[in-house]
Amino acid sequence: MSNEPDFIRSSAVMAAGTLVSRLTGLVRNLLLVAALGTSIFADTFNVANTLPTILYILLAGGALNAVFVPQLVRAMKDDPDGGEAFTSRLLTIVTVILAAITALSVVFSPLLVRIYAPKFTNQGIETEFSLTVTFMRYCLPQILMMGIFVMWSQVGNARGKFGPMMWAPVANNLVVIAVLIIFLAIAPDVTAETITSAQIALLGLGTSLGFVIQAALLFPVVAKSGLNLRPRFDWKDSNLNKSFKLGAWTLLFVFINQLGYLVVVNVATATSAAAKIAGLTTGVGFTPYSYAYFVFILPHSIITVSVITALLPRISRLAANNEKDKVRNELEKSLTHVAVATVPSAIAFLFFSTAIATLLFSGSSRADSAQIGLVLAGFSLGLVPYSAQLLLLRGFYAFEDTRTPVLINLASTALSVVLCLISGAVLPLKWVTVGLAVALGLGNLVGTLITLKLLGKKVGTFHYLGLLKSHMRLTFVALLAGAPALAIHLLLEQHFGAELIVVGLNLAISGSVMGALYLAFGSLFKVSEINSLRIQIIGRLGRK
Repeated sequence: MSNEPDFIRSSAVMAAGTLVSRLTGLVRNLLLVAALGTSIFADTFNVANTLPTILYILLAGGALNAVFVPQLVRAMKDDPDGGEAFTSRLLTIVTVILAAITALSVVFSPLLVRIYAPKFTNQGIETEFSLTVTFMRYCLPQILMMGIFVMWSQVGNARGKFGPMMWAPVANNLVVIAVLIIFLAIAPDVTAETITSAQIALLGLGTSLGFVIQAALLFPVVAKSGLNLRPRFDWKDSNLNKSFKLGAWTLLFVFINQLGYLVVVNVATATSAAAKIAGLTTGVGFTPYSYAYFVFILPHSIITVSVITALLPRISRLAANNEKDKVRNELEKSLTHVAVATVPSAIAFLFFSTAIATLLFSGSSRADSAQIGLVLAGFSLGLVPYSAQLLLLRGFYAFEDTRTPVLINLASTALSVVLCLISGAVLPLKWVTVGLAVALGLGNLVGTLITLKLLGKKVGTFHYLGLLKSHMRLTFVALLAGAPALAIHLLLEQHFGAELIVVGLNLAISGSVMGALYLAFGSLFKVSEINSLRIQIIGRLGRK
């Protein structure tokens, strides 16, 4: 296909930007561990930062993208002014709505804390409740800045400019890293009882400043888009009405996700509160869950999101031309390309989760990092269906169908919620967040199966057997490569101990062995998907 090199190039640019963004994000989280630990004190900041952060993930991961990229593509194609008036109206109304939501959220911060962390209102947790409310008031204005960032990104995406959107979060992370370094310098041993108002403001405002800079960096992209964008309040527009009818379903999609995440935060913070009352010093609640999730999401963010972002405008154009077979083929090909990376990543997380957490979160105690490792192992089981479902949903969005994804999300989230509640009710404190991680994966697995079935009615039946064989081959090769790597890892650990530098070297050796064997066994068993990856790596090394 003539557009294939551009598609691959766009994905590569975004993958590079996302990789640097995630690495700097990892440094940010390491500094947060050093500053706040992983117990209930850390939960006060992380819960406060959850609401704007989860909205950003939902919007950037597909909510606004799903509705507005296809609409912008059509407006630029069909409107006489190249979509200028439509885009101006859309940006104006979304900004006004987000500003109103931000203002209301700040006012009702205590209510939000009671909703997200009801156990923080219990006797003995009063300090943590007050601290969470204060942090939340500093963090919630991020909602507006993230919304502006996402909307400006859509203008760039519709014009084929993907790079700035993926690189701007790096600047955000660098700002927060600088803030955390300053915080550690002035308050190295701070606790919930000793933190001052100035220190709270430094963390809260510093985090929000990162999002202001992130949005501001996209202004030149909008300015150079060729569109003369300006505030427009003449919102009586048929295309705009269509966008918001589609957007209504997307808001419902977000609401369902928020309900599911609300249960996760409730169960996790209840575990933190119970641990404090029980005298446990190891973090077993929301903070270990969120840090393990950050590591778990790395392969998805670097590979899948990059593929999805470049894929959606492509399949939107095919859908606009009613080329359904080509849409299905693009989705099947993308599923396989993504699985080449997510399958071995899932196996690596399962086999080496404790070592990964020990190395990455060295600022915490071994007990705290081991707990994060357990949660990461629970997440690993759901990495492949998590990425697959989010990718497949773009097939509906390309046809401007935002209703069906809501119904699918309702089913998968309902299952996850039930499993989360069971985890909180029956599991020991140490295993509750592990159960929450497994629940997410099982919900996404069911969601992926439903998505394949329903999307097949729109684009033609997927080649189920071919997709299954492809994923089974990749899983077999990943396990075959991971088994000797795990044996080497355990042998080195037994002989040389678990000092931090030893853990790092051990992980580097065992990870390299697994990667090399994955490529070698892929060649030996003639797994075409892995062979393509091996040829690309050899070609790039040869050029260098």
